[in-house]
Amino acid sequence: MAKVSTNISIDADIKKQAQELFAELGMDLSTAINVFLRQALRQHSIPFEITADVPNDETIKAIENARNGVGLSKGFHSVAELMEDLYADD
Repeated sequence: MAKVSTNISIDADIKKQAQELFAELGMDLSTAINVFLRQALRQHSIPFEITADVPNDETIKAIENARNGVGLSKGFHSVAELMEDLYADD
């Protein structure tokens, strides 16, 4: 099979991290990309699920608490009011 060179643009940091990962797996970036392309052709799709970042459980709980007003401080109308509350003996 004849080989051809292809130029692609990759974020420099992503490329460095990928090269380090693939080196740990015993391959170079070119081999890893060829593996990806072969799998894509076999499956007739991207060979992995693509999803949006999902918040972890702690973040989901914090979002729910904020929406429900749990654990939030009261609102203040001025800095003076905030400072008064801050230094008040509870």
